[in-house]
Parts: sequence; structure tokens; C-alpha cells
Amino acid sequence: MMHLQTDSSDAPTMSWERLLSRRRYPEQPQLHVVTDAPPVRGAFVQDYDRVVFSTAFRRLQRQTQVLPLPETDFVHTRLTHSLETACVGRSLGRLGGRLLLEETPDLGRRLPHLDSDFGDIVAAACLAHDIGNPPFGHAGEDAISAYFRSAAAEPFVRVLNPAQRTDLQQFGGNAAGFRVLTHTYAAHSSGSAGLGLTYATLGAFTKYPRPSIVEEAGLTRGTSEKKYGYFQTEAARFQEVARELGLLPKPPGTDLGGFYHRHPLAFLVEAADDLCFRIIDFEDGLKLGLIPCQTGLALLRELLGDAPGRRGTVEWRDWREELGYLRARLINRLVQQTARLFADRAADLLRGRSDEPLVQQLDCWEQLQHMHHLTVEHLYHSRPVLETEAAGFEVLAGLLDAFLHAIFDPQETARSRKVVQLLPEQFRATGHQQQASAYEQIVLLTDYIGGLTDHNASSLFRAIRGIELPRRF
Repeated sequence: MMHLQTDSSDAPTMSWERLLSRRRYPEQPQLHVVTDAPPVRGAFVQDYDRVVFSTAFRRLQRQTQVLPLPETDFVHTRLTHSLETACVGRSLGRLGGRLLLEETPDLGRRLPHLDSDFGDIVAAACLAHDIGNPPFGHAGEDAISAYFRSAAAEPFVRVLNPAQRTDLQQFGGNAAGFRVLTHTYAAHSSGSAGLGLTYATLGAFTKYPRPSIVEEAGLTRGTSEKKYGYFQTEAARFQEVARELGLLPKPPGTDLGGFYHRHPLAFLVEAADDLCFRIIDFEDGLKLGLIPCQTGLALLRELLGDAPGRRGTVEWRDWREELGYLRARLINRLVQQTARLFADRAADLLRGRSDEPLVQQLDCWEQLQHMHHLTVEHLYHSRPVLETEAAGFEVLAGLLDAFLHAIFDPQETARSRKVVQLLPEQFRATGHQQQASAYEQIVLLTDYIGGLTDHNASSLFRAIRGIELPRRF
């Protein structure tokens, strides 16, 4: 039986009491009468609802998951992927929390609702995990990064410090997402809360709790260090989140400028995403006919351990229906196994001693990797995907270049004024943004470009280039 403490050493550790902080970023006035009765909607359920009703989340319905601008109704967009990931994340959180409560009686006395809190926090963080991703899928991140590394962008980035340049030249949707969740534009209101989520949800959301530049001496090459989690514009905000939650600095006892161990629940957010994109992207490849159906069904049966001639009580007359059944069984099994892994490693996660993705510790990891390789070969590298991703490089670079030249045009030509006026007010460094630095102006522009849908980015690019004129108001 696993207990929360694995040894009696004095090694620093995080505590669930602090990690499950219900305080909101930043602290907000109470708008209701506080009573002793438990709320019908807890703070973490409210986090989930706030994400659902946000404009940034709604835009995900027109952003690429894998297949760009899908015309069929059975493949996934960023929106459906996020919803499915949240469902899996809720199950992982509740099951993992229930195991901890059963095996650590003292924890249950201190935090009797830990399992439901885990589920609600992980679900909310999963729902938001792609909220900062730019158009054209992960190719959009590469396109923005490539532009800021290009000679065309040199006049704009040469005045920035190394950390600011790295933010742009290694642009990440995770950092953009943290900004979406915590930033309010001055043109919108005098507030500064973003979506006003709890510190616990913000901590679980941050899979990469580090800035874009850290000292090499502090790197351990763990999974939480692969990317970065916040821009320089949000550095102070993340430091506040880390202090509130009691995250451990990396390495312990040092200060490397905002470099921390993960919130343990971030490992469940990562696992939910890993399971969903590996299994459901594979399912999309089968339904689109890019992966042979019999090959795919056989691999799913192998992952489930079904005997080759196994017959159930149902006779399948449509392989797509059997595919859905096998996919559901597989996700259920892997959720159970991953929750067990999380509970077994919880003490190490609290001490920052484990930094390996949970799914890589599953017994079937090699088979999952084989499934992923088939998806990469047949779906990610299919011609429609490659053509649209290549176009995304032209679209995003073209938009960034046009707007940057217009914003920083010392001559303020008529064309520049027209292009700048195409920017919504909240993304212009004017009015309330008078004192914005060059870096802040560029980040505002990446907010705008990164927040466009695939369709809107393409339409705006064609309009600015004069390729296509608006057809109606």
C-alpha cells in the first residue's frame, strides 16, 4: 500500500493543501454572500465554466487539430480535442485522487474532497490546454518562430533582450495560453485577471514551468523542460502563482529566475492530452481511409490483449462502429493504468523527484508509439496536411511582416495607417498602451495573429496582399 511520505528525510516537498489553492488570480472581491453551506458549484467547476464561455475557447472550433480546415464532420478540431481531453482528464484526476484517499487515511481526513477536486482541476486545465495555440496546428508555432528568426524580422528583434527574443524565436502555444488565461487588455477594462481562474488550475495548466531562457546548469532534460510556459510579459504573474502554490524551484534551494518543478496535476493534464491525441488522431486516420482499417483494428485489439479470434456478444456490421467500441475500451483501460501510476508516484512528484511523462511508463508504451508512428506516416505526412501547413508558413509570416512594418514604420505612410487600422484596438500600443515597449507591441501583435482561426488568418492574408477583396460587410 502506497503512502504519501516515502521516507523521513528533510527533503523539501510540496503540499496538497497549497497545491489545491482556491484563491483566484488575482484576488477578486466577493460578489456574493459567504455562508457556511458548501457551494453548489465549487471554485474548480467555475474554472471549467469560465473556460467554456470564453471567446478564446470558442475560436478553437475553427482551428486545426490535425486535418486542416476539415470538411467532414467526423474528424477533430482543436475544440473537440479539448473537450475529449477534459473528459479523460476528469477521470484521471478523480481515479488518481480516489486511490490516494484510500491509501493515505491522514490525507483523507485533511482533504476529504481531494478526488473530486483533482478531477475538476485537471478537467479545467485540460479544457484550456490548447487555448493559446495559433492557426494551422503545431505548424503555426513553427511558422511564427521561423519568421522571428528570419532576416526579415531582424530589424524588429535586434532591440530586444535575449529572453524577449527567445520568447518570439521559440514561440510556444503554452506560453500564449498562460497569457490568455491571465491577461486583460487595457482597451477592454481596467482589470488584470484574464479569466480569473484559481491558482490551482493555473498551476496544473502550466506543463512547462520555466521561462524561455534558463541557465544550463539547472537543466535536467526532464519532460517539464522541453518547452517554456510563459512569456516575459507574464513572468511576475507566474512567479506569484508559483509562490501561492508552493512549487519547488529547480534545482532546490536556488533561484534560476522562475524555473520550477511542475504542479503534480500537470502530469495528469499531459497524460490526458497524450492519450487523446495518440488514440483519437489514429482513429481519424482510419476513418479518413489514410490508414488501412484492418491494420488499425488489429493494432487496437493487440493493445487490448484480445485474442485474434475473440468474439464478443455483438456482431459488428460496420467496422467504424467496432472502431469506436475498441477506442472506448482502450481509453478506459489506459485511464485506469495511468491513474495507478500517478498514485504510485505521487510522493516523488511532490518532491520533484520524477519528471517523466506518465504514459511513457505504461506497459504498452511501445505499442502506443507504433500507433503514433503510423499516424505520423499516413496522416500527419499526408499531402493535404503538408500543403496546408506549408501555406501556413506563408500566411503567418506574411501577416506578421505586414503588421510589423506598419506598426514600426517611421514614415507612417498611408499604407501603414490602413494596415494598422485593421488591428482591433486592444492589440494596438495606443491609448492605454502608450508606454508599451517594442517587445510589448510585438507580443500584442502575436496575440492577434495567434488568436485568429485558420480561415480568418487565410482571408486576412489574401486581403492584405490584394489577392482577394471583401465580398460583403
